[in-house]
Amino acid sequence: MSLKDKKVIVTGGSRGLGLGLVEALVSQGAKVTVVARDAELLGSVAERLGVSTIAADVTDKAAAHRIIGEIGPDVVALNAGTLPRMGAIEEISWDEFTAAWETDVKGGLYWVQAALNQPLKPGSRVLVGSSGAALNGSQRSGGYAGAKRMLWIMAKYANLASQRKDLGIRFQVIIPRMMIGGTGVGDTAAGAYAEAEGITIEEFLGRFGAPMLPRKFGENIVSILDDPQYDQGFAFGLSGDAGVTIIEEVAA
Repeated sequence: MSLKDKKVIVTGGSRGLGLGLVEALVSQGAKVTVVARDAELLGSVAERLGVSTIAADVTDKAAAHRIIGEIGPDVVALNAGTLPRMGAIEEISWDEFTAAWETDVKGGLYWVQAALNQPLKPGSRVLVGSSGAALNGSQRSGGYAGAKRMLWIMAKYANLASQRKDLGIRFQVIIPRMMIGGTGVGDTAAGAYAEAEGITIEEFLGRFGAPMLPRKFGENIVSILDDPQYDQGFAFGLSGDAGVTIIEEVAA
């Protein structure tokens, strides 16, 4: 998929990894619409990058259907998520434990449903943001790992629905396999784990090898979209050392 003049929606694209993705997409000539809650941040992104913006909560079901219906995107990148409360399992409340389910999973469900029910045009792609925690767990972030695994499973269900309805829409999963500094979730999680081990954040992040800055994260996703070597991939791992690796292929 050449991205030039393609219409792309990025949720949570006003900061962190989402902003890195927006920058990479703009550099390829894509027509990007950023969806996020903070109108001030959106204004800054629009002024700097010349993208369209919409202030909305990703967990607003009506907004998800309206935005997809109005824009008719070629690609939807579901990146938005909440900052999990960090703490040991015996310390956090139920509301804190389920925060990622109430935001990441709930929002993911509504946007996946909007893509299927509008529906998007054949050949469209939906990228569902997950996490390395979906593979390895994350013992100090409550239900975050389970929520990110559910998004992965949800994308698989969505592909089955697309095939059943002959829609030609492809759902793929993006899995950063490292904590990434300079982002809200990455800094918060790294800080919590570093403190628990009595080491610095830099020492903790160094365990993941070469860093992957948000812009590099975005460039890796651009590769997934336009490089034929990733055509048969369903779930993709991203890291600073390995770049893009296929974790799971498209089911036959």
